[in-house]
Amino acid sequence: MSLGKWILGGLGFAVGGPIGALIGVFIASMFDTSKYILQGSDSDTQTTYQRRQRATQGDISVSIIVLIACVIKADGRVLKSEINYIKPFLLRTFGEERAKQALSLLKQLLDQEIDPVAVSHQMAQYINYSTRLELIRILLELANSDGEIAAQELNIIQIIVTNMAVQQADYQSILALYQRHKDVNWAYTALEIEPSASNDEVKKAYRRMAMKFHPDKVGNASEEVRKQATDKFRGINEAYEHIKQQRGM
Repeated sequence: MSLGKWILGGLGFAVGGPIGALIGVFIASMFDTSKYILQGSDSDTQTTYQRRQRATQGDISVSIIVLIACVIKADGRVLKSEINYIKPFLLRTFGEERAKQALSLLKQLLDQEIDPVAVSHQMAQYINYSTRLELIRILLELANSDGEIAAQELNIIQIIVTNMAVQQADYQSILALYQRHKDVNWAYTALEIEPSASNDEVKKAYRRMAMKFHPDKVGNASEEVRKQATDKFRGINEAYEHIKQQRGM
């Protein structure tokens, strides 16, 4: 099955709006007829877009590719480490055949102007909050693939965070896991508490964060997103164990 037919059959909200316009260019290049251009002008496509108000796995997967393109373009260069991270990621997400086509979509997106504000707003409307958190984690994982998150990458991720309506405390909690070498209080930030918190407050924060980032919260997402949720859940446990060890709890 071609990526074009797969997208047409598997997408919901991403068929329309700014994301649809972006991927429509790619779909149109694979077909001779303009009816596959996904800009909401085709009546059947528009009906499908209006009918599917909840995000599908296809929506989330395409959203990931669009966001990845935003981050890669942030510092004006494509690093080998980024591609080395992306290829196995796409393979795990889409499978061997579709991974190649997804990579082709990514390459085309890298040649397009992408408005991170517009695409993030669209995602915020249809993707549940827990899954949005995992999309941010995926972006930070990508940005950190060379061992350091560049300022330009942090800037674009912050724009995405703001416009996907992700709370700053939750974003900082995720970011803290990538700044252990910079921030001695990273574990407290990961649990969204201050170092002055009591032991009881630490325990309550851990239970709250473990519930918030439990992998079951993203059950409708792809296998890769669920894996990222598991990694974040593990990171919360590591932060809690770090604090317990420091305090002798």
